[in-house]
Amino acid sequence: MAIILIKNGTVVNEGKVEQLDVLIEDDRIVKIARDISHPQANIVSAEGKYILPGVIDDQVHFREPGLTHKANLYTESKAAVAGGITSYMEMPNTVPNTLTQELLADKYEIASRASLANYSFYMGASNDNIEEVLKTDRSQVCGVKVFMGSSTGNMLVDNEQTLTNIFSKCDMLIATHCEDEATVRGNLAIYKEQYGEDIPLKFHPIIRNEEACYLSSSLAANLAKQYDTRLHILHISTAKELSLFSNEKPLKEKRITAEACIHHLWFDDSYYNTKGTHIKWNPAVKTASDRKAILAAVNNNVIDVIATDHAPHTLEEKSNVYTKAPSGGPLVQHALLAMLELVKKKEITLEHVVQKMSHDVAVCFQMKDRGYLREGYFADIVIVDMDKSWEVKRENILYKCGWSPFEGDTFSSYIDATIVSGHLAYRNGVFNESKQGKRLTFER
Repeated sequence: MAIILIKNGTVVNEGKVEQLDVLIEDDRIVKIARDISHPQANIVSAEGKYILPGVIDDQVHFREPGLTHKANLYTESKAAVAGGITSYMEMPNTVPNTLTQELLADKYEIASRASLANYSFYMGASNDNIEEVLKTDRSQVCGVKVFMGSSTGNMLVDNEQTLTNIFSKCDMLIATHCEDEATVRGNLAIYKEQYGEDIPLKFHPIIRNEEACYLSSSLAANLAKQYDTRLHILHISTAKELSLFSNEKPLKEKRITAEACIHHLWFDDSYYNTKGTHIKWNPAVKTASDRKAILAAVNNNVIDVIATDHAPHTLEEKSNVYTKAPSGGPLVQHALLAMLELVKKKEITLEHVVQKMSHDVAVCFQMKDRGYLREGYFADIVIVDMDKSWEVKRENILYKCGWSPFEGDTFSSYIDATIVSGHLAYRNGVFNESKQGKRLTFER
């Protein structure tokens, strides 16, 4: 049995900041207290550092199978671990799309051999696979993904009867990408007529505008209310959409929840001139006032979780003109560090970052024994040095695509160590790949 004792760190957990030790045996936390000793433990010093629950990312695209020239489960889970992300939930727009139970099982099998972090995979919905969707085991799978707007790997669900069937019959969490397709296509046609294929990037948030987001998000919310569906709307990008959500109930009682992504909390449309396609996402990064409103909604619990929507493409693909450059970018290695920068800017507290990136993700998805530093829970832990800075450079980027929208930026915090289900997977820049992560389970 592996025994790890983390000593002399500052534990940030459940709204408290305390000097505590953490004892891990095998894959579980067995004791959290002051001055723990154990004669056989591997001592990990956290002197002067912070001990946080591992980050749980509820939205990533790791591109396997079928798109492994961009990324794969091994490379991206490795980058995630280096960024303090211990668990992830991966999307179905791979090749082939994850639209049958057999294809879903194939992804779990690949992850059991390749993933350094804990994992779950969404079942994908299409216009004609409702029977397969309804076979999904709600205790073993994080959720069902519905693209109510087209994005990379078009899985658009635009059939009204299909949406009604999914929302009325599915008894597990439905996660949606919400952008109204007719609005987006109409706006795109206007700008293509003026600019051809090479539309300036500054028009991306106008093509995929507030109206497109709100029309689709409000449709999803109305369907969820009509059928009492458990709905989770991903990557909120506009202030207007915030009216669809509430903080009046505790998270565990909410039927409709929302996610904010790192790029919508960090960037705004002023960055398009310098970052170009590297910050081309769907939904688009929008105005500074949208960013401010989304961050406020995170802080006041109107938005429930923070994620990455990690979605890598090659530099060659991203270097195309607007209409041919795919949307999405890599974020898992730098997501927690970006949020720690916002902590230092006093835009959010460290306790709230932990709540939104760990605790509340576990609550939102009803995860079993994850998301908190608690005795008896899985030992998913990240140790952070908030006084050590480093610059994001091409040579220290771990994504298979080899680039980052943060390249050239300096973060003033550093991921010192990451423990995944009791395994010291990463420490001081060195990986221990002798164990893979575990499959996530859900108490539903």
